[in-house]
Amino acid sequence: MENDGKWIESMIKGFINNTNENSLKNISNDKAWDDPIVGFSRGDDPIYENYKRYVGSFHFTPEEIFNKAFPGLDIKGGELTVISWILPHTEKTKSEQRKEKDIVTESWARARIFGEEVNNKLRKYLIQRLKEHGISAISPVLSPFWKTVSSDLYQLASNWSERHAAYASGLGTFGLCDGLITPKGKAMRCGSIIARIKIPSSQRPYQDHHEYCLFFSRGLCGKCIERCPAKALSPKGHDKMKCKHYVDETANFVRIHYGFEGYGCGFCQTGVPCESKIPTLKDL
Repeated sequence: MENDGKWIESMIKGFINNTNENSLKNISNDKAWDDPIVGFSRGDDPIYENYKRYVGSFHFTPEEIFNKAFPGLDIKGGELTVISWILPHTEKTKSEQRKEKDIVTESWARARIFGEEVNNKLRKYLIQRLKEHGISAISPVLSPFWKTVSSDLYQLASNWSERHAAYASGLGTFGLCDGLITPKGKAMRCGSIIARIKIPSSQRPYQDHHEYCLFFSRGLCGKCIERCPAKALSPKGHDKMKCKHYVDETANFVRIHYGFEGYGCGFCQTGVPCESKIPTLKDL
């Protein structure tokens, strides 16, 4: 039902905008995330079968992972809805990271660690609220079935991608650095759950998976290449191993200078035309 979609959207926005959970856990108790956007896709949308071809045969469909979590029910994909959301970074976090050239800021590193804790709490909160109304749900990335996978095509992948769920749910398209460009930009985190509920799918207002990226759509931009301190980006795309190596190396800096166990980067997501919006030629 359409009203169910509005109900779920209001829960997501309420959790982020109106609770104390949304915190970077710093002295000033800054917000981790700005106002979310939410999308929905059908559990039997053919795009999830297509991901087995484009991402890898290991990528779950909603039906597959839901039935692994609830064995014996034999739920069909058409009974399920993927509920996806985007958590945009705050302007304060973005503006601080935008000024940097080679090392992650404290606020960005905090968002990567404590902000993702907020995201996990949101996943669990939604599952619990739905359960209270007799609706079964699962968070794929919090389930024991989720894992990262070595991929011949993409170096690193996983058997449930939050970005691909967001793409399927009409929330954005992919950029040169593999980040998802959304109406709130690329500086964000995303999340999803799968629920046994029928909600109308959100429109996918794009025809191509790179449509919002000016490099792919117009042959212009490439600002993220210039911003990458790891030299992991080129016109050929994203070298995930170079990226991972750089991000792993930030852990020691974060521990020594910021005083917590964390890591991060964020350069390809800030100081670029797609940081906070779907870019146009005027943003170059």
